[in-house]
Amino acid sequence: MIVGTLLAIFALALAAPTLHRVLGRATGYVLALGPLVAFGYYLTQMNPTASGEAVAVGWTWSQSLGVEFSFRVDSLSTLFALLVTGVGTGIVLYANSYLEGHPKRGRFFGYLLGFMGAMLGLVLADDLILLFIFWELTSITSYLLIGFDHEREKARKSALQALVVTGLGGLSMLAGMVLLGQIAGTFSVSGIIEHHHVLADSPLTVAAMILILGGAFTKSAQFPFHFWLPNAMEAPSPVSAYLHSSTMVKAGVYLVARLNPAFLEDPAWQWSLSCFGGATMLLGAYLATRQTYYKKVLAYTTVSSLGIMIMLIGLGAPQAAAAYIFAHALFKGALFLVAGIVDHEAGVKDTEQMGGLFGKMPVTALVAIISGLSMAGMVPLLGFVAKELLLKGSLHAHGGPHEVAWLWPTISTIAGAFMAVAGFQAGIRPFLMRRSATEDYPKKPHEAPLPMLFGPVVLTGLTLIGGVLPALFTAPIINGTTASIAGGHDVELVKLDAIYMATHASTALLLSGIALVAGALLFVLRKPWRAITRPLDRVATAIGCERIYHLLFNGTVGPVSLATVQTRFLQSGYLRVYVQVTVLTTLMLGGGLLAWKGGVVDSIAQALPPFGEIAWTELLFEAVLVSMICVAAIASTQMRGRLSTIAVLGVVGYCSAVIFVLFGAPDVAMTQFAVETLTVIIFVLVVYHLPRFAVYSSRKAKSLDALLGAAFGLMMAAFVVSSFAITADDGISWFYNHYALPDAPGEHVAYGRNLVNIILVDFRALDTLGEITVLGLAAVGVYTLLKLRQERPAQGGMA
Repeated sequence: MIVGTLLAIFALALAAPTLHRVLGRATGYVLALGPLVAFGYYLTQMNPTASGEAVAVGWTWSQSLGVEFSFRVDSLSTLFALLVTGVGTGIVLYANSYLEGHPKRGRFFGYLLGFMGAMLGLVLADDLILLFIFWELTSITSYLLIGFDHEREKARKSALQALVVTGLGGLSMLAGMVLLGQIAGTFSVSGIIEHHHVLADSPLTVAAMILILGGAFTKSAQFPFHFWLPNAMEAPSPVSAYLHSSTMVKAGVYLVARLNPAFLEDPAWQWSLSCFGGATMLLGAYLATRQTYYKKVLAYTTVSSLGIMIMLIGLGAPQAAAAYIFAHALFKGALFLVAGIVDHEAGVKDTEQMGGLFGKMPVTALVAIISGLSMAGMVPLLGFVAKELLLKGSLHAHGGPHEVAWLWPTISTIAGAFMAVAGFQAGIRPFLMRRSATEDYPKKPHEAPLPMLFGPVVLTGLTLIGGVLPALFTAPIINGTTASIAGGHDVELVKLDAIYMATHASTALLLSGIALVAGALLFVLRKPWRAITRPLDRVATAIGCERIYHLLFNGTVGPVSLATVQTRFLQSGYLRVYVQVTVLTTLMLGGGLLAWKGGVVDSIAQALPPFGEIAWTELLFEAVLVSMICVAAIASTQMRGRLSTIAVLGVVGYCSAVIFVLFGAPDVAMTQFAVETLTVIIFVLVVYHLPRFAVYSSRKAKSLDALLGAAFGLMMAAFVVSSFAITADDGISWFYNHYALPDAPGEHVAYGRNLVNIILVDFRALDTLGEITVLGLAAVGVYTLLKLRQERPAQGGMA
């Protein structure tokens, strides 16, 4: 059933454009059935997994590499699977009305469901390599979703920025996962957690941890990689609601929570999570108070919330982290959808330009007010429960640097006040306050259609019910997830009842009240606050993280850009420059390696036989062949005709084949003869009608090319000579002989006796497939160029 839910969603993604052409307006209703059925299945897993059970399925993918196609459903993955499919169902229904009449709605559904399947696979995968594949698939599909309105330059740039930042993080994470798999001896996530004690004994564990955190931090927009998330608000509102409330940006949080039991006791893990998470929390919340555009306010509070989740895991507060993951998905998903509704039905994006909308769209207003107050941490909503647990976790931190234990409740209270400002700005300002603008709204405000209200109403209802009746679903989900994040360590669970928390005095309740009152005052004084803090915007623009990104990847900002420099130098459009750069780089790396290792002279002495044992006749043959190769190579540079050059180069190939014969490799020699003959024939047929060579290079350029070529040849010769010093006890020839023969029952893995053939088609099958693919693509390119060739003008007519 686990695999079935994945296949069903991916199948719907592929079929979405076709279904849209057939079903028209009803497409969204049909497509929503896929995630809805999946949500129903994972809902049935909520109680079993909360009690500690897990469902696992898997098949061997690559036995030699230890990679498996395996999935596992426990309480943590159940929480995320419910968010992915449940929120996804509402988003599909919402998008069906939001994009009504859009010519590319079918394609949008394909991207959206493709992302949904990738995200679901990510949270269910129990193998690091499989998880990484789904991870990258979310990056690709989110790129398509963020840049859906690709006619706009901002949308294209934002999509590319998100892809570059998360893609670089993904590469870092892959390196960390491979390293972690090598240390643990398995790529199984559950296996690594079960045998996490082996990690403590390896000096490479910290390196693996840092690399993995690089991927998690970029994906979850942690400081200093936070800037891509607000820019991604160029995406349509359904995308923002789905990707930035409960799915894509939480992928990094999920990975950290999943691997937390493996690194739980490592101080580097605790320090990294608590420090980066705390900085992100405070920075994101502060920047949210500076925004007025609806989606920007929500985007920066999302950054802050992601920091809270990461910080709480680092501080050893898994129940608080689980509660915030769940509560944030509910109130933030609803608010993003409200932002889309207001834009769609009133035509305004700036919250300061809104006001008095309660009477015109009452249902939307109630949703926004309740969700906004939940984000602010108001009783009795689920956001209040999450905020209380945040402050309790900060006050009683088990992890992180104990020397600055006072810091966590301090910055959590400040961030809580900032979040309250943002909650009032998103939930109160547009609906309950008067509108300051005198002109009418661009569109006559009216209530949204029912399909657009379905998702936000359900999410808001869960926010309200979850705070006052936790036994229904809040406690099983959060407490079960807590056990998964803690990984078997004892955790003191707090009663998840908003009324109970609000009526029992505690330090956390006092700090929560202070944050709420301070947030209310700051909201009243928000305009002077923005004016006072405006100079900091100029500082951030001048030296901020986004500025660095633009300097590195965007040539339009600043006088110097790495991308501009490397493009002008390395991608000049001249083939000779590409060859020179490639040869020179290889010379630097290879020559440096030879100089560092040394021993070339000793290798030559070791390879040469004693003077008295030299076979002079064989040496004479070899000397003649080598001389012919050298003469032919030099002559090829002096020829003016193409056919004569090809003929001379053929001499090099045939002489090489004769050398293979002399050294007892007749099969390789036959292959060389065949390839050389075919190459000469093809070249002759292709270049027969071309004109003679023209002289484009100066004498100085030729001298430089000759120098580079000679140096490259000497380096390769030095490598060959150095290999003489390498001795192996068994070599690898026995392997091919042993496993190639079909008359070795039960052991052979290839089906042939010609070693060259079976190496190409069996042992190196994937390499050969890749080479064939490259040649095929090159052939398609050549064919395309030939087809595009300008036709000769017809005699007496037009071309």
